Amino acid sequence: MYHIVKRILDVLVSLSALIILSPLFLVLGICIRLESKGPVFFRQKRIGRRHKHFYIFKFRTMRADTPKDVPTHMMENPEQYVTKTGRFLRRTSLDELPQLINILRGEMSIVGPRPALWNQYDLVRLREDSGANKVRPGLTGWAQVNGRDELPIPIKARLDGEYIEKMSLAFDWKIIKMTIKKVPAADGVKQ
Repeated sequence: MYHIVKRILDVLVSLSALIILSPLFLVLGICIRLESKGPVFFRQKRIGRRHKHFYIFKFRTMRADTPKDVPTHMMENPEQYVTKTGRFLRRTSLDELPQLINILRGEMSIVGPRPALWNQYDLVRLREDSGANKVRPGLTGWAQVNGRDELPIPIKARLDGEYIEKMSLAFDWKIIKMTIKKVPAADGVKQ
């Protein structure tokens, strides 16, 4: 029953948020295009539920000539690629808003383990033991509210496993409330 109610809430919340936030999407899209050539959205191959690949949507924060499928923290001198608008989007986590589309499409959930890059084999392998690969990845999750980018992969995987053990609407609500508190402070975000 939990999974059915969660999916219904995901659809209702993501659809409502997309409608309400559409003026913000328009303004951010214009800012992105005025500063740098290329698409407004960035699509990146990720691993979803049961290892199914999908493309996550984000507002583009880097120049169009940035190397693909490389996490920012693994790039040599990533700041050379990040745009001014992109810095703002990352600091405020507004770059993640287009993932509401992924939620509406059923590829993601509001709460769940963050989707791994297609080439993050170590994280996927560690999540396999906890069952974290069997659920929809989330816009936010237990690992994100407990350190986000600063966490080493084994700790992220452990926290994803804890989420699987405690999964409930009440636990999801706790994570959402923690996310709302942490996002404005940019807790755990590496830029």
